[in-house]
Amino acid sequence: MGRHFEVRAASMQKTAKKKSALYARASKEIYVAAKQGEKDPNMNLPLRSTIEKYRSQGVPKDIIERAINKAHGIGQEDVQYIEGRYEAMGNEGWMLIIDTLSDNVTRAYTFIRSTVNKNNGQMATVNYAFSETGVFVFEGSDYVRVEEALILNDIDLWDTSYNETQIQVQVNPSDFGKTRDKLIEEFDIKQFAMAEIRMIAHDKITISKAEEENLQILIDKLEELEDVQAIYHNVEFSE
Repeated sequence: MGRHFEVRAASMQKTAKKKSALYARASKEIYVAAKQGEKDPNMNLPLRSTIEKYRSQGVPKDIIERAINKAHGIGQEDVQYIEGRYEAMGNEGWMLIIDTLSDNVTRAYTFIRSTVNKNNGQMATVNYAFSETGVFVFEGSDYVRVEEALILNDIDLWDTSYNETQIQVQVNPSDFGKTRDKLIEEFDIKQFAMAEIRMIAHDKITISKAEEENLQILIDKLEELEDVQAIYHNVEFSE
């Protein structure tokens, strides 16, 4: 019983850490999007997209509203966040791109480098193996109709994939807003499972099970860092 309790407590602590990190990422990203435009999401596409992104991940309404109010000088001191991007690689060819949003870029770089180095990786240039891509995931099955609608509206469609319940489309990031509006208009989408600009690897690789576990540990540790906003990789993890 004692061992079972310890394992359960450790699992709960890990879940709480991940949730705390998620809320912190959401607050900063929403703050920056709100700071750059109108407070009303209907008048600010980046803010609207960011809110939808984090709502789909279960971020509470009060976290979202607090970040928007903070951006417009309501209730809290103004903060200056700076975007950063760091790159790393490791055993068997895995690559990482790590995006940050920080009020202290020295801290962000130092903590990321230390975490990567301690987990059998090294800082290295890998962005040549990725492309910035607009990604949308939503419920549906008629992917052919989706493709036709986007192409007919002169959207630079890069890829389409689907499973039993969801469709994913990848587009030129310059067409992100246009794609979102067309999908909502044409297919009456109420909520996207994903609607964001991401770094997508040109080619996915497979690595050994042991290295998968090591990489997942590194990703988990990076996600716990307060300055890390997003992590992209080139690995096709096994089930």
